[in-house]
Amino acid sequence: MGIFDRFKKKVTELVDRGSEAVARFDEKTDTAALEVLEKTAEVIQLEKIKEGLARTSSVFVNRLQSVIGIGRKIDADLLDEIEEILLTADVGVTTSEAIMDGVRKRVKKEGYEDSQVLYRLLKEEILKILVESPNAERDASFQLDAENLPYVLMVVGVNGVGKTTTIGKLSHNYKANGWKVLIGAADTFRAAANEQLEVWARRADVEIIQQKQGADPAAVAYDTVQAALARKSDIVIIDTAGRLHNKQGLMAELEKIGRVMKKLKPTAPNDVFLVLDATTGQNAIQQAKEFTKVTPITGIVLTKLDGTAKGGVVIAIAHELKMPVRYIGVGEKIDDLQPFDAQKFVDALFQRQEEASEETIPQVSE
Repeated sequence: MGIFDRFKKKVTELVDRGSEAVARFDEKTDTAALEVLEKTAEVIQLEKIKEGLARTSSVFVNRLQSVIGIGRKIDADLLDEIEEILLTADVGVTTSEAIMDGVRKRVKKEGYEDSQVLYRLLKEEILKILVESPNAERDASFQLDAENLPYVLMVVGVNGVGKTTTIGKLSHNYKANGWKVLIGAADTFRAAANEQLEVWARRADVEIIQQKQGADPAAVAYDTVQAALARKSDIVIIDTAGRLHNKQGLMAELEKIGRVMKKLKPTAPNDVFLVLDATTGQNAIQQAKEFTKVTPITGIVLTKLDGTAKGGVVIAIAHELKMPVRYIGVGEKIDDLQPFDAQKFVDALFQRQEEASEETIPQVSE
């Protein structure tokens, strides 16, 4: 029985005890039960990340194990082989070289010989590269600055990367954490964009502002912020066009959207998330470079990690763009968008098959 099934069974058992058991709970037990739920949530989050990175980890770690072996000494050939493995995980040439330069320097300086130490050195060098967002703690709990509401988030990205589903999943998470969400359907360029976003708004049980196809996207954004202020919404999420006829048109549109929102809320947008598809590998980096030319990006959302062996692109994005990954998509369900945690990502990436074991759900005394 997997961890999710065991957790479901445990929750069912607790619920079935009924009101009589609840009445017996004292403050100490309540606190212990809360701690159990918090720890269990962390375990589930880590498990989802591990599952999402399973394809990348399988290829990456299996190849590492095959070349490192047991008892092999560190030499130039071994380090070159590891650099090739990084490339197969779509870490990229520039980033792979940077990681291995750090490993080579440490091997020489600290006099390492046993190849088994390379697992630790690689993890530490990758962790150095991953850029942590200054909002990482807030992202992890889907919290907002209560003094600066409504928080306005603009979401950009080319068509097909999972932009609409990302907006739906973000809306669900913020709604689940008690915030009032309003979506603005400002991608009026693409046919059926409004309809798709409306479906996700219903799934997340949040409100949406939209106009007919071909309407001025900036007008939709303006109306959305205006409605948010009137309805006392906590967060506004603005969808934008993924493709226009040329880069100049996209730049002009995004600038106009930001400009009109500032008339109502001077700090808008508070964040601009770029959604990228992990399955496209190094092409995702090129997309990111193009978008950074037309709008200030404050974070990356990397989707479809569960469907690719190219998860190493997360490392390349952080290294080449010096930009934090804010969220990762590790499944198709509405709650499968995970706040990015560099340590958990690296732990999941390097999980060896023989070390993989089911996590134990913490116990609480009766």
